Amino acid sequence: MRYFAGVYWEKGSTAYANQDSVVLLQVLTARGRVLMAAVCDGMGGHARGELASRYVTGRLQEWFYETLLRAIRKKKPVWAVRRSLDRLTYHMQEELSGYCSRKELSLGTTMTVLVLWEKTYYLWHLGDTRAYRLTGIRHLAGNGTGAYAQSGRHRTPGIERLTRDHVRGFNQLTKCVGSFGYARPDFRTGILRKGQGILLCSDGFWHHVEERELADTLDPQQIREEEQIARRLREIGSACMRRGEQDNLSAVYIKLDRREVRSDGAG
Repeated sequence: MRYFAGVYWEKGSTAYANQDSVVLLQVLTARGRVLMAAVCDGMGGHARGELASRYVTGRLQEWFYETLLRAIRKKKPVWAVRRSLDRLTYHMQEELSGYCSRKELSLGTTMTVLVLWEKTYYLWHLGDTRAYRLTGIRHLAGNGTGAYAQSGRHRTPGIERLTRDHVRGFNQLTKCVGSFGYARPDFRTGILRKGQGILLCSDGFWHHVEERELADTLDPQQIREEEQIARRLREIGSACMRRGEQDNLSAVYIKLDRREVRSDGAG
């Protein structure tokens, strides 16, 4: 199995600092290829939001190497893997709360985490960062099937939002790691088929684009190399800033290649 992947991380034209943090890791194990990606958006209204987001992505990297890979090697069930990240989220919440009490400040960050093991994906989510599954516009033309994004009564072909925003009113977060007390992350699992992609992104990346634009620009059927991913993520980010986005913009995109990789490394 082979993944194409790319990262976009941009402070933006007006923000004083980048409070987003991203991570992308992959390892080839005896039980198949394992990838972890995460996007965390430090809460801009709180002091040192970048500290919270970077702390969480740092702990997620430790979890990937020290817990996840060991669980896969020992053939642990899905519920055990889910529980281990839920437990880590609880510990991160406690540590951030203790730090805030000592320093007399508030810290918080959203968290959207993807684990991709061969074709199976697992998602943990808190906040208004998002995950989308992209199947490709061209793929839908012939048979009318595939993923759709829900937008009111309308559905956007080629894209499916996999997370729900934890907000009320006008972008007021109700769940995160840090500020509001512990909340168990939303969890979802599914299959990523060959030729499909997954996008993780912060709210600065999706606020000023419609889902049909994401589906068209990031159509996995049109992406054949990693440089295309980087270029298309930059195109979306630049469009967001031209349309007035003032927040930080971050995204990670992963596509499952259609081609198999032989044991000698050839595609």
